[in-house]
Amino acid sequence: MRKVQLANVSQLTEFDDIIDVRTPAEFALDHIPNAINAPVLNNEERVRIGTLYKQASPFEAKREGAALIARNIAHHLETLFHDRPREWQPLVYCWRGGKRSGSMAHIFAQIGWRAAQLDGGYKSFRRHVIDELETLPSLYKFRVVCGATGSGKSRLLQALDVQGAQVLDLEKIARHRGSLLGNLPDEAQPAQKMFETQLWETLRHFDVQQPVFVEAESRKIGNLAVPTALLEQMRQSECIAIDASISARVQLLTEDYQHFLTNPDLLSRSLKPLLEIQGKKVLDDWHEMATKSEWSPLVEDLLSRHYDPAYQRSTDNNYPQLNNAHIVKLRTLDEVTLSATAQALINTIRTCNN
Repeated sequence: MRKVQLANVSQLTEFDDIIDVRTPAEFALDHIPNAINAPVLNNEERVRIGTLYKQASPFEAKREGAALIARNIAHHLETLFHDRPREWQPLVYCWRGGKRSGSMAHIFAQIGWRAAQLDGGYKSFRRHVIDELETLPSLYKFRVVCGATGSGKSRLLQALDVQGAQVLDLEKIARHRGSLLGNLPDEAQPAQKMFETQLWETLRHFDVQQPVFVEAESRKIGNLAVPTALLEQMRQSECIAIDASISARVQLLTEDYQHFLTNPDLLSRSLKPLLEIQGKKVLDDWHEMATKSEWSPLVEDLLSRHYDPAYQRSTDNNYPQLNNAHIVKLRTLDEVTLSATAQALINTIRTCNN
């Protein structure tokens, strides 16, 4: 008869599967990367058992909870895990490494699988991520891509990634373009915990001998905060400055923000936070240009009045290495140009390192 072993966070890669038995709601907020959600209590069941525990008695709650957990584990055995071989080695975890994960791990062990339970559960994993994000950023040499709004920073990062460079795309992980109008249509940002977990997962797989390209960011990307240690490391790193033509920037922004072109009222509502800075007349002018589909002059005016001055102040204050940046002048921001630029940057850094 097998016994359930205890494992710690450093052993995550030793298992065939990582099983998160918490509720779908808990899983959605954050989870160990690549974990499978196999809840032993669903969202409603957990609330019901918790209420019963507080309002009736712990004994009744445990009795009803055990029945629910047994039924749910049986369902997972017949569906999710029906094809797992005898040699399967799963790691099971819940919130604190208690009864929920213990129940599933015990049954797995009785079946004959080499099941382990994560010591301390998700809470121990969360502590590990927080600790790692304090130290990991200092291991890497970042190359910070700077440039005014619409200069193709994110697209350059994508081109660098395609060509095999190490890229930390903060806006992709945050699901936000990092500005007042940066919300992605029909896509919500992850929870702060999930954002940090995905940062940790990305950083820990980088080669410390190779540079990491990252876009210059403020402390917050939408509703999410960039971890302090990472932000501080970025701010003291070498910079690459994109100097793109205004026409190329306007074209890129009209391509990337198509959802505003089809909904001028949405754009006007999104610009309302600028009322105190720009005044009612300017916002009314922008709304009129939007309703008339005068997109190029509108975008250019937004850049000159708001985005360019704000970006200049932010980068001047936060990225002291910008004065010594490697400058990249671009007249166009098409795929061919950005691909060639990415390759040239990789070659330049490789030559400097040699």
